[in-house]
Amino acid sequence: MERVLGLDVGTKRIGVAVGDDMGIVISGKEAIARIPESKACERIDQLCNEYGIKKVVIGIPYHANGDFGEQAEDCKNFGQKLESKYQVFYEDERCSSFEAEENLKNRGVNFRKNKELIDIESACIILRQFINRK
Repeated sequence: MERVLGLDVGTKRIGVAVGDDMGIVISGKEAIARIPESKACERIDQLCNEYGIKKVVIGIPYHANGDFGEQAEDCKNFGQKLESKYQVFYEDERCSSFEAEENLKNRGVNFRKNKELIDIESACIILRQFINRK
């Protein structure tokens, strides 16, 4: 199995996670500032080069009823910027932020003053879902 990069694309930040080449261990790496997007894409390129990644999975925040809303469209548009360099997949990420908060609480991590931790944990959840489905 190849390494895969998981992204939780938000309006302010992009949470990043990397899976190992066996698809067993997923590591939260960082939260990248979304603006300017050119710099965000540049940092994603650096990470992909560093880890030898050719596949990227991006969480899509569908509405609870399954509709494709404005935020989902924004994530899809961001993903299209990466499609010329990487094989891009999209993963339903409904409730990933809630699950990320619960995971962090259960580990005793105080994320209230550092929202980046939620973004990173969400990226891990998105990547785990994708790998488990495959």
